[in-house]
Amino acid sequence: MSDDGSRWTTGTVTVDRRTVFYRRSVGGEDGVPIVHLHGFAISGAYLMPTARRLAAHRTNVVPDLPGYGRSEHPGRALGIPALADALLVILDALGLGEVVLVGNSMGCPVGLEVAHMAPERVQRLVLVSPAGGVQNQPMARALAQLARDIARESPRMAPVALPDYVRFGPLNALHLFSELTRFPSLERLLRAPVPALAVLGTRDPLMPPPHRVREVGRLAPEHVTVVVIEGAAHAMNFSHPGELAHVISSWLEGREITDDPDEPGHARVLEIDRG
Repeated sequence: MSDDGSRWTTGTVTVDRRTVFYRRSVGGEDGVPIVHLHGFAISGAYLMPTARRLAAHRTNVVPDLPGYGRSEHPGRALGIPALADALLVILDALGLGEVVLVGNSMGCPVGLEVAHMAPERVQRLVLVSPAGGVQNQPMARALAQLARDIARESPRMAPVALPDYVRFGPLNALHLFSELTRFPSLERLLRAPVPALAVLGTRDPLMPPPHRVREVGRLAPEHVTVVVIEGAAHAMNFSHPGELAHVISSWLEGREITDDPDEPGHARVLEIDRG
């Protein structure tokens, strides 16, 4: 394990005889640890702006899942269930029992899968810009959505994301993206076994329109809360870390979720009439 001098350490654990890289905050160990799950074809590096803001009062861990970023590649792109299995091994190797999972994009179905596989390990689940399922089908539609989102993301994300995309490779990307669009994310969410917070951006082309969000919300359990951040696109963990961290910490600590006027974006809880 090494220390980068910024109150975070980095290290590796072994999953199926291959190394997995992780970042872990130092100090602030009062609450249940938060584990951040990155999106498609990218490492956890772009999640760090939000993770740093959440690290004041509890441990935060940001792994690169097997095959991503600085973790060793297993030879093929792992599907969602296999990534969920690997995450449970990572949690065991790091000595983490019950955790809060904060997923972005592909990290959301991975988190949902873990919550269904081992609900005793997931205290709460945060789904930031959840991807997968009918909204991203067929694959051609999903690719068009992704292309529109790239134009809406912060230019500062390019040097963070581009090396990861190149390293992951186009064949692995197509294989995994196809599986992600077919994954039953909606069905998993509607049967979420733990309290869940979904955070959506109004400029995210991968998200369904507001009327569809409300339809899904009416079908979801009472313990699912939906928050909208005005002006945010898909990777809001990078573009709107202050507002996102404020929303997450308010929810975790049982405070009313309100907008932080000092941060870009405007957060509001989506009022859903569940009849």
